[in-house]
Amino acid sequence: MNMYAILRRGGWRSPEDLGAAAERSRQVGDEEMSDDIRWIRSYVLEEGGGSIGTVCIYEATSPEAIREHAGRANLPVDEIIPIVDTVVVRSDPEPAKT
Repeated sequence: MNMYAILRRGGWRSPEDLGAAAERSRQVGDEEMSDDIRWIRSYVLEEGGGSIGTVCIYEATSPEAIREHAGRANLPVDEIIPIVDTVVVRSDPEPAKT
């Protein structure tokens, strides 16, 4: 499998909407397409105007598999970018306590 960054701009109106989408994504990936796609992590973006977007990191067999997964899970896909390497300077920081 190859690594991809998936840009999903302004896909959700609330953290609850995003949570429901994450559960659909996990379910489709783990139960229906586990040989083709694996969700690694996502970064949540404040898009302005009250919407939330994400940059999602996935392993997948192809961009087509990512699009199929998104269609099954009812997720937006604005852009799919192949990742050719990883440079880790520091581990991701712990989220702030709210």
